[in-house]
Amino acid sequence: MQFSAKVLDISKQRTACSIISADVKNSLSHSGKSLDKLTGGMIGKILKRGDLGTKPGSTQLIDLIEGPSDRVLVVRAGKSSLTQAEFRKMAMNSATAVKKFKDAVSYLCELDVDGADKSWQAQQIALAAGLATYRFTQCQTDAKPYPLTKFAVHALERKQLKPIQAGIEVGAAQAVGSNVARELGDMPGNFCTPNYLASEARALAKKHTKLSTSVLDEKKMKALGMGAFLSVSKGSDQPPALIAMNYKGGKASDKPVVLVGKGITFDSGGISIKPGQSMDEMKYDMGGAASVFGVMNALLELQPAINVVGLVAAAENMPSGGASKPGDIVTSMSGKTIEILNTDAEGRLVLCDALTYAGKFKPRAVIDIATLTGACVIALGHHASGLYANNEKLAKELIKAGETTGDRAWQMPLWDEYQPSLDSNFADMQNIGGREAGSVTAACFLSRFTKDYNWAHMDIAGSAWKSGAAKGATGRPVPLLVEYLLGK
Repeated sequence: MQFSAKVLDISKQRTACSIISADVKNSLSHSGKSLDKLTGGMIGKILKRGDLGTKPGSTQLIDLIEGPSDRVLVVRAGKSSLTQAEFRKMAMNSATAVKKFKDAVSYLCELDVDGADKSWQAQQIALAAGLATYRFTQCQTDAKPYPLTKFAVHALERKQLKPIQAGIEVGAAQAVGSNVARELGDMPGNFCTPNYLASEARALAKKHTKLSTSVLDEKKMKALGMGAFLSVSKGSDQPPALIAMNYKGGKASDKPVVLVGKGITFDSGGISIKPGQSMDEMKYDMGGAASVFGVMNALLELQPAINVVGLVAAAENMPSGGASKPGDIVTSMSGKTIEILNTDAEGRLVLCDALTYAGKFKPRAVIDIATLTGACVIALGHHASGLYANNEKLAKELIKAGETTGDRAWQMPLWDEYQPSLDSNFADMQNIGGREAGSVTAACFLSRFTKDYNWAHMDIAGSAWKSGAAKGATGRPVPLLVEYLLGK
């Protein structure tokens, strides 16, 4: 989508739809008043009918009015000063309402938002517009992309143009990255295999000089002793891959942030097979890997002066005569032995070897992202990603990034008292704890492989996709991660 920041006169600006706001008393914003005057007070008369909802973010489309705008979308603003959550809802609902038009102009930056500047407002508007126009069309013969291709953000004064443009660039890049993650997540498992992800990473590197890609195949992983990782792919005909995408935007001496994504392209549960209901959604078990691809694409859009490594631990978890069995013991790359009590707790097995491998990059910080546990969904629902960290500064920075973008995370405990539940009678550890605190004990398992660096774990099992009528990948936590990295 083509975004722009402009100082516009709404009474002269031609567009398929102008987006304006009205407060709780139906008082229009600056440009809204100008347009209302141009139409002989028609917008105000329509608002008096009471069809526009009272909650911030409610929308009403007004068609066939006089003036240069084909349509006007009025968005309820609520009080004179908005909360960030209210403004974010206005941006999202308005973008959803105009996505079927060829172009639109938003005048929402005329509003005041508590604790937020014009750059932040423009970022939310661009992010919302980019997210709203996503549609998975690869496997549908009659589906077409939404026609919205041009989106302008109005600035009241010329001095606002620079911060608004800066905000647009970040929001648009976050949307691009989120939609890359959504596209990969929504792809069926017979399309999106570990080999497909590897080929996508190689193709991305060919297009951008600041990105290089390397792939460890099964033979190389065996040579490195990645017995935990390889125990997951044993039952599948699809070979595994450990993909490393290296973005070099900073100085050669700058230590990178390493992102590690769980990439189980389909998770049947293996021998500990899952129930059939909703098993199709296990194509989303590579949501962490998809988010890493999304972040790398966003960075290539923005070209920040930082170094970031994106690791993707890609495998398929299937049952077969060669699959790992409950009770099997494997040796991880770290040398630690693991008793596999449940083959459906496979994500931590690929991640533990990937986290050990991450140490070779001498990272400033490592963040793994994984659709790891159903227990996290029970704990936090679908609103927040679970966050664990062995470094409080890192945890706070990630939480702050989530609050800025609305892609929120909640810090969970990583206490030593939980560790004994992973003790095994036959190996250094077992891959599951008891029924209680399943998300916590999974994080505790991973923490045993991250002693040498600052580390955070994001459990996105509840936030990576939606079920039901709105089934589809969300692209989270790409906005959060991009926001965090830009602050580095």
